[in-house]
Amino acid sequence: MSRNSALILLLCAGSLTGCAADYLNNYDTMTLAAGDTQKYNSLLQTVDPLNPASRNTAIEGDGARAAAVAQSYKFPPPPPPPPAITVNVGNTGVE
Repeated sequence: MSRNSALILLLCAGSLTGCAADYLNNYDTMTLAAGDTQKYNSLLQTVDPLNPASRNTAIEGDGARAAAVAQSYKFPPPPPPPPAITVNVGNTGVE
């Protein structure tokens, strides 16, 4: 075999292995994010994805009501007493 034909064979083999490596990097498998493409694209093109009401920092509220709620979490009211249960044992006298 001449030196030129060996060199051509080596170059052809090298170029084919490069194609094979590229082919092996492209897997035909599913990812965890498969199927979210439309949602991803719509969120990607959204100018401001936040709710406009989320910028409202002046939240109206009643301080006395908020304090009462905090106290009810701190000191919960006692549970109601269990219902009275009557157990009849033996003959009731009714025949």
